[in-house]
Amino acid sequence: MGKGKLIKFAELEHNPIVFQKNPVLKGKWNSDFFKREAPIILELACGKGDYTLGMARLFPENNYIGMDIKGNRIWSAARLAAVHQLSNVAFIRDQIDKLDEYFRPGDIDEIWITFSDPFPRDGDAKRRLTHTKFLDVYRKVLKPGGLIHVKTDSDLLYQFTKEILTETPSEIIKDYPDVYAMGKNDELYGIQTYYEQMHLKDNRTIKYLCFRLK
Repeated sequence: MGKGKLIKFAELEHNPIVFQKNPVLKGKWNSDFFKREAPIILELACGKGDYTLGMARLFPENNYIGMDIKGNRIWSAARLAAVHQLSNVAFIRDQIDKLDEYFRPGDIDEIWITFSDPFPRDGDAKRRLTHTKFLDVYRKVLKPGGLIHVKTDSDLLYQFTKEILTETPSEIIKDYPDVYAMGKNDELYGIQTYYEQMHLKDNRTIKYLCFRLK
């Protein structure tokens, strides 16, 4: 591991808005961390936190938490939160299948999954963040009727998600097979992640699904 990463990881240990494999705030995010009652919106596989940070700036009345396992990405996201002086942001560094260790039933209002790894090999299907394995975890922490948003350039993940939703009690609210051709990105707050910008330069089609679990 390079010296730069070691320095970043050391800084993460002392960053007050980053929680690394440490679910000490389960059921207490609003009372003990954010110090206010407000909706909690969660971004999974958040990377450098483009959506977490973008939404936190646009909607200061909400509380936002980004979750990823990659420490260097979380470091970048937390640094930007400090630069923009965002008090309504936190980050979790842990595996997403451990989500229910950090939140009680009904703690989360919405979940965003933006440009997550589609894991293209058939044998890796259970690693996709819209597999029923993960949907069962989301169902545990979402409020009744809570929304899940999926934004991706992957045809595979988009179609896989739609197929999974036909097999599990759910309701698709919005289905945009081409966000930009349909003029819908402003509806998605106009936020573009790092990967989204790369994909657009490669002329890839951006898809979006919004659904709720029953």
